[in-house]
Amino acid sequence: MRAEQLRNAWAQFWTERHHTSVESAGLIPLHPSAPMFTNSGMMPFVPYFIGEEAVPYQPPRASSIQACVRAGGKHNDLDAIGRSPRHLSFFEMLGNFSFGDYFKSDAIKWAWEFTTEILGLDGERIWVTCHVDDDEAVQLWVDEIGFPIERIARLDEDNFWEMGDTGPCGPCSELFWDFGSEFGPDGGPANPAAENRFVEFWNLVFQQYSRQEDGSLRPLKSQNIDTGAGLERLLGVTIGSPNVFDTDELAGLVDAAQSFTGVGLGADPDSDVALKLLADHARTMSFLVADGVMPSNEDRGYVLRRIIRRAVRFSYLLGVDKPISSLMAEQVIKIMGSAYPHLVANSDTVLSVLGREEEQFRRTLKSGLTILDSALEGVEQGGALGGAVAFQLHDTYGFPLEVTTEIAQGRGFEVDRAGFDAAMADQRDRARKSAKKGAVAVGDEADAFQSILESHGPTEFVGRDLLEDVEATVLGVVPGADGVASVFLDRTPFYAESGGQVGDTGKFQIGELLYEVTDTLQALPGLHRHIVVGGADINVGSTLTASIDVCRRNAIRRNHTGTHLLHWALREVLGSHVKQQGSWVGPDRLRFDFSHFEAVTPAQISMIEDLVNSDILNNTPVRHFETTKDEALELGAIAFFGEKYGDVVRVLEAGPHSTELCGGTHVSRTGDIGPIKVIGESSIGSNLRRIEAVSGMGPIDRLRREEAELGAVSDRLGVPRAEVLDGIDKRLSELKELKAELKSLKSKLASSGASDLAASAVDGVVIARVDGLGRDDLRSLGVAVRDQAGIKAVVLIGAPEGGGVALVAAVAPESGFNAGELLSGAARAVKGGGGKDPVIAVAGGKNPEGIDEALEAARSSAGLI
Repeated sequence: MRAEQLRNAWAQFWTERHHTSVESAGLIPLHPSAPMFTNSGMMPFVPYFIGEEAVPYQPPRASSIQACVRAGGKHNDLDAIGRSPRHLSFFEMLGNFSFGDYFKSDAIKWAWEFTTEILGLDGERIWVTCHVDDDEAVQLWVDEIGFPIERIARLDEDNFWEMGDTGPCGPCSELFWDFGSEFGPDGGPANPAAENRFVEFWNLVFQQYSRQEDGSLRPLKSQNIDTGAGLERLLGVTIGSPNVFDTDELAGLVDAAQSFTGVGLGADPDSDVALKLLADHARTMSFLVADGVMPSNEDRGYVLRRIIRRAVRFSYLLGVDKPISSLMAEQVIKIMGSAYPHLVANSDTVLSVLGREEEQFRRTLKSGLTILDSALEGVEQGGALGGAVAFQLHDTYGFPLEVTTEIAQGRGFEVDRAGFDAAMADQRDRARKSAKKGAVAVGDEADAFQSILESHGPTEFVGRDLLEDVEATVLGVVPGADGVASVFLDRTPFYAESGGQVGDTGKFQIGELLYEVTDTLQALPGLHRHIVVGGADINVGSTLTASIDVCRRNAIRRNHTGTHLLHWALREVLGSHVKQQGSWVGPDRLRFDFSHFEAVTPAQISMIEDLVNSDILNNTPVRHFETTKDEALELGAIAFFGEKYGDVVRVLEAGPHSTELCGGTHVSRTGDIGPIKVIGESSIGSNLRRIEAVSGMGPIDRLRREEAELGAVSDRLGVPRAEVLDGIDKRLSELKELKAELKSLKSKLASSGASDLAASAVDGVVIARVDGLGRDDLRSLGVAVRDQAGIKAVVLIGAPEGGGVALVAAVAPESGFNAGELLSGAARAVKGGGGKDPVIAVAGGKNPEGIDEALEAARSSAGLI
């Protein structure tokens, strides 16, 4: 089975059982008690489980396929990835949930039904665990499912789930798959030595208690179900492999890693680990960036940076001297983009962020590894690398201490952490002293930036309305790699990235020399940091001319003011509950994230565009001014997501409707924006939407592209442009007629085949092989044969076109036969299972070579041999 097939089967199964199918939430969880990343399927539903919010689903049931990351804190599997057959930093969790609705009986029954009937797994290879005190669950497994008690293990803490020190909790029942004696000893899941043989693939949590502060358990009035089945592990079960890297999507990424590195799987144990790690980390880094995490030196950004750098380091050790992170990410997007469209929507950002981050680190890595290799040669085996060396790598080459420690430990050495901390403290003291003299040494950037701010105060920003060249004095230069440096001025026309608006680019000129400014950032609040190519050659105290890219700034201004109008129009059309949750404003487009409980319809988008463009056509003034925060809020100004405001704030009035707190740069009149066109609307998490738009020349460019595409469609259909829809309708009608004709032919063929098969009956029983039909068509044929005169029972087995084996049994009323029993032995013969219904049983198998044996088993069950 492939991942996409499993996702579809999961969604369909629970929808048929009246569960609301909920999209995967973002990897950045919203609940205040949540960990750094979404790391389980139930996490987006926490507010419903603990009663903070009313359950929005009717009936109160849900299912999901949740993207998860475990890469830090309690759930940190990074060191095991590639070495373990099961651990991943990114994985998908299949889940079904009940909020005070059904409980243990249905949860167990449906888990068994999905496992054995939908997936066709052999129930005799499944083991179950239950809590030692949960006699009810054991009884349900034995009495309702008919599960053998000898394959039920009773465990203690491992089968009791708790959300935290207090709150909802309860026993759980886990399903394990037995991969066979070649993977470990007997004893079932209770035997720790058999963990590679008996692998858990589904956990059913029964939330029936509330843990009190004194440690006691109080029964919940509303009992809940929370289940989780790892998609990759379950896929492994369906293909008979305990190694998640054998499943189709991960195997495809391992293949890509082999192609990009030139190293084959199986060549060496260490290179095998590296190839699997590259496959895993490619998914993690791609999804994190797509969900808005950017590499940085703190919190989520630091975890992402560490994952990127681990992947780069492992590829480097494989002998790869060119960037491959973006190449691997392209494969992730190609393989998983249909299941997660936001990967495709954010592909440009994903590829550029990963490419830039890897490029920077590869320069660091090359220099740092040479020094580290040399230093380790002088350390006795089992000894410790000096803290001063580790600090030199960190300070001069930007080599993270974690990377130094990982490499050292991998070769049997430790790192002197105390010596590293002491060297760091000494460097910070030197940086402070040197800054007071007006010079900044290469070293810890944060300390250097702080020293400049303390010595000179904040940068004077003079470019809000003034777009002309500005004379400025250089206050500090912090060199980086390859001559790129951070340059600090006393005054600047460059806007520093803030509030979602990107930083300015442009030029510095000193005499005849020109320097390119590629970005402007906030080193610290109030301190503008200009990223300058060749800036390491600029001297502190120099006077220069600073010039921004005016065309680019004007495009950014149009989009930024357009964002404010868009926010107002969203609230007008969708309701006042709409609140900004993030934004990005660049020269080519704008992106606006907001809270809303459902997709914005095409009709609503048209209304939003009409409101915004009407305001633009009115060409009303755009006014910004400073006032106190309290006065601004009294004026009705809206504060933006994630921004921190002082006592004095900037207020922007964009036309007669929009008033918000904003420190960005804007146009003078709404007419300066030009037309605005929404180009995308999507979900980025539970109750979170994202809308993207273009302004100025953007809509014109888009119109030209769409006209060209319409012309191409017109040419292919062979109709004038004005008749394209009629041409499509005609082709669809013809296709519908052909499908109906095909269905009719299949029906006639089945009826004809039913008569022929009935003629081969022995004592009223038909047992035959029919290849080329899927389970549904085979079932229809089986029922048609059963309904022929004189037929008591029918068993049809065959190999469908898509592979595998399909099995169907149908029996007439009062025939004395049981359809499920007729199929039981046959299903085992083809390594399948399922099909317990006594009247019409359907099963699947994996081994077409066993079909003849299966037919004999069916004849035996029917008493014909």
